[in-house]
Amino acid sequence: MIGNVNKALGKTRICPHCKVTILESATICPACQHHLQFNRSEVQSRSGVTETALRVEGTIKHSGKDSGWEYSLVISVRNERGQEIHRQIVTVGAIQPDELRTVTLTLDVSKPSTADSDSK
Repeated sequence: MIGNVNKALGKTRICPHCKVTILESATICPACQHHLQFNRSEVQSRSGVTETALRVEGTIKHSGKDSGWEYSLVISVRNERGQEIHRQIVTVGAIQPDELRTVTLTLDVSKPSTADSDSK
């Protein structure tokens, strides 16, 4: 059974609404927040417990002394050896004098259902 659980961990699919890659176990897309089609018996068998393991929020404010700034919001994921395993530019933009931007990063974790894993 342990081998089956590990094979199902991290399996992905494409959200039919926004076309972002999401976890196959998701019932709500974390990107567009749309509910996904689901088999009601599968959802009832899932633990449904998702928790936020990490939340970081920060605000940058242009000082207003210079011309505008350009920015790139980059997310980097590293493994236990410090090796970068994923890097993605989330968005780019500009901040004009006296404007601000607030960025929130959350890392949500959940346990896969053993019912989902056993059926694969």
